[in-house]
Order: sequence, then C-alpha cells, then structure tokens
Amino acid sequence: MSSPASRPLRLALLGESMVDEAALSILVEAVLGAPFVRVQPNLRARGWPSVLQILPAIARHLHFNTNADGLIVLVDADDTEIHTAAHEAPGYFHPRCRMCQLRSSFRRATKTLPPAHGRTHMLRAIGLAVPAAEAWYLCGLDESVGEAAWLAAREEGRTPYTRRELKARVYGTERPNLPQAVAFATAAARRHAVDLRRLEYDFPGFACLADDLRNWGKVNG
Repeated sequence: MSSPASRPLRLALLGESMVDEAALSILVEAVLGAPFVRVQPNLRARGWPSVLQILPAIARHLHFNTNADGLIVLVDADDTEIHTAAHEAPGYFHPRCRMCQLRSSFRRATKTLPPAHGRTHMLRAIGLAVPAAEAWYLCGLDESVGEAAWLAAREEGRTPYTRRELKARVYGTERPNLPQAVAFATAAARRHAVDLRRLEYDFPGFACLADDLRNWGKVNG
C-alpha cells in the first residue's frame, strides 16, 4: 500500500446525525491540514445507543470491504461522565464515559482482524462533545459555554444550560430542519477551521480527537 502521506487519507465518519458529520468533516480536514477522501460506512447511526451498537460492525466492514485508512467517531456526552486526563492512564476504563466505551469497543472489534487491503489495521479517532456538538458550534461566541464550566456546574449539582437551550442558541430554534442545521453547523466548523486553538482549549473532548488524528502520522511513520 502506498504511504498515507503520499495520497489523501481515505476516512469514514460516524456521528449521531448527518449534521454533526457535516461539521466533523470540516474540522477533520482542518486538523489534518489536507483534504481527505470520504468512505461511506455500511450502516448509519441516529443517536448515542445506535453509534455504540453498530461501531463493531462498521469497523469490521471498513477493514475487510473497503480501503479506508481510518474511522472517525463523534458523539455527545449528554449527562454522562466527561472524559478527563485520568482516563488516559494505561488500562483505565470508565464505564460511564462514552469515549472510553467507544475506544474499548473499537479495540475489541479490531484487535484480532487479519491484514486486509494492504494494511494491518485501521486507524481510529474519537471525539466527545460536552454536553453536545452544539456547544462546539458556540465556542468563541458564548463565553458561558465550555467543558470547564459544564463540569464545574455539574459538580455543584446544577446544569448551566440544557441541550435544548444550546440548540436554540445555535439554530435560533430548538427544532431546526436539516438544511438549517447543516448550514449553521458547517458555518461554525469553518470558523473554527481558521484557528482550532480555542476549540481545543475550551473542549478537551475535541482536543482528544485532534490528538488522535495528529498521532496517525507517528503510527504510520
């Protein structure tokens, strides 16, 4: 197989909605600093339970039936455990952290797969939006929105904002139609793509995704 550095990466995206996948595509390209070729997974997800359920099947399908270099996953944290630096310790697993769950699921699904399509394994990158992707879209525009503020409020037993409120702030309505939602989400992603530092600082769940992507070069070097 030709080196990934010599050609565009072939990547599959998996999110809870088409809206998030559209924004994710822009953010991934910004992190990589280069365009990539989109590979469509064989299944689609709608919501967190679906993503976790179908991830193993998608990983195996991509490995055996496509020439994808990697799979990128984005989910909302909702009201579950936030992924922290403590979760990065070798062998650590938090049963209520969705990033820990997804990493574990991908690892179990792929660790014994034989080589296919000229590669020994597929790469993976996972992001966790706290509490939802709409918070990423508001980053830099609303100073009250960020992982630190969300975590501090939750530790005090309160909710600084609801996910419905985030949707209303981003889209102007709690129930945007698909074209409206895609337009707002991709506009936000393009704004961040100019300079990702604020998004990475305010949202470590995005920084983890960016680190995964940047480490791909080290894995394949």
